[in-house]
Amino acid sequence: MALLAAEKADIVSKANAAFGLTAGDTGSPEVQISLLTDSIVRLTAHLKLNKQDKHSRYGLIKMVSKRRRLLNYLRAQSVARYQKVLAELDLRR
Repeated sequence: MALLAAEKADIVSKANAAFGLTAGDTGSPEVQISLLTDSIVRLTAHLKLNKQDKHSRYGLIKMVSKRRRLLNYLRAQSVARYQKVLAELDLRR
């Protein structure tokens, strides 16, 4: 279920282009949120097929919580960047 290095690099480059960050930026909240969102989508699809996979469900809850904390941090730092992330990644709030 983990992201391959090429997939991760692709997500990072798309996030950097979408949010106007430098090319090698992997630590910004926008990029971290993008990576978590992709992992959450993949894991949700897995759990739809494997309903009794409790360990993966626990990991999903941890990822969603981490993404929520990052979004709260980003909202506290810059509301404009926060709203841009929500719009680009099609997240509800």
